[in-house]
Amino acid sequence: MTAVLSASELKRLNTRTIALVGLMGVGKSTVGRRLASRLGMKFCDADDEIEEAAGMSVSDIFATLGEAAFRDGEARVMRRLLEGRPIVLATGGGAMLNPDTRAHLKRHAVTVWLKADLSIVARRVARRDTRPLLRGKDPTEILKGLAEARYPIYAEADLVVETGGGAHAEAVEAIIKALKDHQAEPGA
Repeated sequence: MTAVLSASELKRLNTRTIALVGLMGVGKSTVGRRLASRLGMKFCDADDEIEEAAGMSVSDIFATLGEAAFRDGEARVMRRLLEGRPIVLATGGGAMLNPDTRAHLKRHAVTVWLKADLSIVARRVARRDTRPLLRGKDPTEILKGLAEARYPIYAEADLVVETGGGAHAEAVEAIIKALKDHQAEPGA
C-alpha cells in the first residue's frame, strides 16, 4: 500500500541525495526512477551519465578503454553528481569500490544498499547481454564472486533494504520507511 507523504515529510526526505547501491540487477535504476517520482526528486543513473560524458556505451568503454578507464570516469561522474543538488542516484554496482567515491557518498548522500537473493538477481541479469562483467559467463558464478568481494563494502551503506522478488512499488515503500526511520535516529 502506498502511503501518502506530507509536504513536511517530502521536504525532510529531499534534503540529501539518496544513493542506491548494490549488485547489478537488484533494481537500482528501476526502483530509483519510481522512488524519485514518489519523492518529487530528479533521478540520475550513473551509468547513463557516464555514457553521456564518454560519448559511448558502458560496454564500449570496457571493450575499447578497459575497466580501469571506466572506473576513472565513473569516479569523476559520481563526484560531479554528488556535489550537485539532491537527487535519487542509481550508482553502478562497482562505484563503491573506489574509496574516494565512498567518502563522497558518505559526505553528500544517504546510501541505501538494495539487496536481493542472488538467484533472483541472476535471473534478472540473464535477460540482457549488456553487462560487460557477465558477457559469455555464468551469471550465478560471477554474481557469487562479486557478492563475496562487494558485500563487505556495501555493508558500509547507511541503510539496507531487501528488495526480494516483489514488486518495485514494495521496494520503494520499504526505502521510504527506512529513510524515515533513519531520520528519526539521533544524529541522523
